[in-house]
Amino acid sequence: MIGGERFSLTANGREDGSLGEVSVRWGKPGTAGAGLMELYATALTVGIEHRVPLDELVRQGLDLRFVPNGRTDDPEIPRVRSIAEYVARRLAIDWLPYRRRAKLGIFTVAERIEQARVWMEPHAFRAAGSR
Repeated sequence: MIGGERFSLTANGREDGSLGEVSVRWGKPGTAGAGLMELYATALTVGIEHRVPLDELVRQGLDLRFVPNGRTDDPEIPRVRSIAEYVARRLAIDWLPYRRRAKLGIFTVAERIEQARVWMEPHAFRAAGSR
């Protein structure tokens, strides 16, 4: 769910373990929103079939803004600006190694907490020592 709207994302792998196809269903069939999400998923799948690096495909979906947006029910991706951004972030988390995701600025909540902890430890020590 995103902003109270239900949708489904399906990502199927190939025999070699890489991403093979993407499907997104949202809204009432035949509506503009449903058609655009289906088109977006088809474009991702065609890119994948033509061996476009997933990083490049994901980058295009980041920071796109349209409704529905807001809170999600995914604990690893608590807020998004659109379904397209959610799809991009979810695919990156599920199918890209950490280093490639990090270059795109895509982290899970747990990874962000760990980054903050690592950053805070030296600062907390300095703050405690300056008293």
